[in-house]
Amino acid sequence: MHRRVNWLCGRSPLKRPRVLLCLVTSSLLCFITSVCSSCSSSASTNPNSLTFLLESNPTNLDPRFATDAFSQRIDGLLFSSLLVRDAQMNLHGDLAESWETPDPLTWVFHLRKDVQFNDGRPVTSADVKATFDFIRTPGNKSAKRGAFRLVTSIDAPDPVTVIFHLKEPYASFSINLVRPTTCIVPANAGADFGRKLTGSGPFQFVSQSQDDEVIIEKNPKFSGPPPKLERVRFRIVPDAIVRALELRKGSGDIEISSLTPDIIPVLIKQPALALADRPGTNFTYLGVNLEDPILKRREVRQALAYATDRETLIKYLQHGQARVAAGILPPNHWAYEPNVTQYSLDAARAEKLLDDAGFSRKANGIRFSITLKTSTDEQFRVLGAALQEQWRRVGVDLELRPLEFATVLSDAIKGNFQLNLLRWVGANNDPDIFEFVFSSKRFPPDGANRGHYHNPRVDALTDQIRVEMDQSKRKALCSEVQKILADDLPYLPLWFTDATSVHRKSLGQFELSPTGDFDFLATLNPNP
Repeated sequence: MHRRVNWLCGRSPLKRPRVLLCLVTSSLLCFITSVCSSCSSSASTNPNSLTFLLESNPTNLDPRFATDAFSQRIDGLLFSSLLVRDAQMNLHGDLAESWETPDPLTWVFHLRKDVQFNDGRPVTSADVKATFDFIRTPGNKSAKRGAFRLVTSIDAPDPVTVIFHLKEPYASFSINLVRPTTCIVPANAGADFGRKLTGSGPFQFVSQSQDDEVIIEKNPKFSGPPPKLERVRFRIVPDAIVRALELRKGSGDIEISSLTPDIIPVLIKQPALALADRPGTNFTYLGVNLEDPILKRREVRQALAYATDRETLIKYLQHGQARVAAGILPPNHWAYEPNVTQYSLDAARAEKLLDDAGFSRKANGIRFSITLKTSTDEQFRVLGAALQEQWRRVGVDLELRPLEFATVLSDAIKGNFQLNLLRWVGANNDPDIFEFVFSSKRFPPDGANRGHYHNPRVDALTDQIRVEMDQSKRKALCSEVQKILADDLPYLPLWFTDATSVHRKSLGQFELSPTGDFDFLATLNPNP
């Protein structure tokens, strides 16, 4: 392992990226490049169909229950929502033609009149009200119920008007109404709706075979521009190497962010394959226990940030498929604040901070030892080993403790850690994340402030962010929070992972969503 990461930490010239590639992937990637040399290069005899490779099974396509990423992303193709987000996370109408908040407790949505379900029925306010009333009913046991805990009632005074009444102001309420987070189903949708889905999106449901495939096809009743794809088959292929082989031999057309960074450079050497990528929003970070006697010192946290060579880790370990993070909110977000304290590699500054904090080097050169809990995932274990080597240079002994992911998360919730290596996927796309993660009112189980960070000013700011309806004023509040967090470092930010896609080159160029959603399929031309 030390041989693997030495070049990551600068001990040898950074001229051998291929060495890591061979070490990480071993003979498996050699197998990819040599196998199936005579295989077909097309995945289907129908040029207007697509085989999309997924790493796990969508657990429930009924959007009132769907919480896993793949169920929600497929639902985003089958259903409409009141609102959608653009790449900067600004809101736009989907079913809603317009909306207003006449007072902080009232949200009024005016619906489009031209939208139909794929069975020909019009989408009306009764469907919207029924969808949210179902989610809010405790007996239905929807995991999405908590997002609407502040809703006291929903009115549908006419077929194109929906009114939500809240018990207290909540500026981020609308984020719970976006596609694919919460999609609208027919008012008469029963308990068996997941087996015969009826939606108003660009595609319609055909069939699902558990742990095998989901098939959708173009919806002839869709109110927008019709998709050029006639049919999409989502194939469930859990193993990354097998997904790579399917792409290599042409029995799969596309994947999204499901391959490890070391596999991608090998695959895109194949003449029939290409890579699409764009900056993404999934956030990798080191969680810090602020009650730990060593890590509660801000100078120590800052020293560790200065001791981390994130640029080199991204260049080689991530093969350049990530962007350095300064905080939890992604740079494409409307509320992102770029003018915060930055932490590029500066070992001398890290050493001085540790000296000033009273942690001088001992006879063996070590100042103190701390433990990092990480999952057994290969990428995370290699990253942990690289951090171990980098931090040793400033006298910090990092002990690695690989555990099953469920254990890492459970220990994080219990506060049973010093440092942990985790990732936020999707939840960091709204300013609500600041309160959820950093307010002292949101210690688990009432939130995700797992490190028990406490800053009275951040508490006050996040209280204001929750209720401020004016976006420009809300942005100013978010900017101040980000500046404080960048100094305090309750998290040690690492990077935002790019959204990537290895796909059939004949698909041409297309734009991925920064969040990894599948919306681009609605406009993809399979034969450009």
